[in-house]
Amino acid sequence: MKILFIGFGNVAKEMSRIFIQRDLYPALDLESRVVGIFTGRHGGLEKKDGIDLIKVLDELRLSNRLTADERELSSLTPLEAAKTLDYDVLVELSALSIEDRGEPAASHIRTALERGKSVASANKGPVSFRYKELKELAEKNGALYLFESAVMDGAPLFNFCSRCMKGATVNGFSGILNGTTNFILSHMEKGGSLEEGIKMAQEAGIAEADPSMDVDGWDPSAKAAALVNVLMGGNITPLDVERDGIRAVTPETAQDAVKRGMRLKLLCRGWKDGNNVHASVRVEEVNRDDIFCLISHYGSAVRIESDLMHPNIIVQDCPDLLDTAYGVIEDLITIRDSLGLI
Repeated sequence: MKILFIGFGNVAKEMSRIFIQRDLYPALDLESRVVGIFTGRHGGLEKKDGIDLIKVLDELRLSNRLTADERELSSLTPLEAAKTLDYDVLVELSALSIEDRGEPAASHIRTALERGKSVASANKGPVSFRYKELKELAEKNGALYLFESAVMDGAPLFNFCSRCMKGATVNGFSGILNGTTNFILSHMEKGGSLEEGIKMAQEAGIAEADPSMDVDGWDPSAKAAALVNVLMGGNITPLDVERDGIRAVTPETAQDAVKRGMRLKLLCRGWKDGNNVHASVRVEEVNRDDIFCLISHYGSAVRIESDLMHPNIIVQDCPDLLDTAYGVIEDLITIRDSLGLI
């Protein structure tokens, strides 16, 4: 399987580590060759017979660059690479963009699908802004567009619904889908401040230098929109989600909830109102009898409601880069098995 990476941040590096150290994962059966790595900041590399991932990871770690020889850098832009290079699967891992409505990632994915190339992505932007368009384009051109890591860091949420709930209609969902804000709220229950919680989350590597995507609720809004679109047949964007963040929460309000046997959680919800589908992200009090009350630190959980089953709950305990990277790799395996790639 020939892979083109667009975006080569921490998730792509962890995937590369797994590819390099396959002997540590005896059940993993995936032959891959990375023919392109393209980034917005470091430029790009292309090599038909495969890029040396060990050298790339070493250069990034030691010198924060893809290669020591700038002459090896490609003249192509990421979009041109998606349009012209010979690859089987595009792995799109660029950053979420709310302001640009999922771009440029959506264009990278669209370009690949137009060529009949399949896509595995952890980017929630395109699935929350352009899912219907991209799904139809994939089906038209005999390709797959998969994104298991876009919402729950690789936990089998979409796979569970598509493979284990055949014939059932998803009518709603609720969940804790942002580990950063969940950690901050847990910290505030102990008397810590919002600013302290943000700094600790950044030091732990789960929050960006600009934490507003998490704290102001944009990341969970994108995830809520993705779930509405994929699981409930909606066609909304993060801009349509009723959104609140956690900036208004104080240590006093978090501690007061605990004293009353409650906890504050930033909950994502999706529900139907006749033929319309809605979503929200807001801080809610959760009582001690609710499983969401048990989710602390960086954990996440989602409750899926359907017409043929009582609610199913998927819980993920403090995921990290390994989980997210595996979710993308599992998508690659699904693409290989579905399309007969080698």
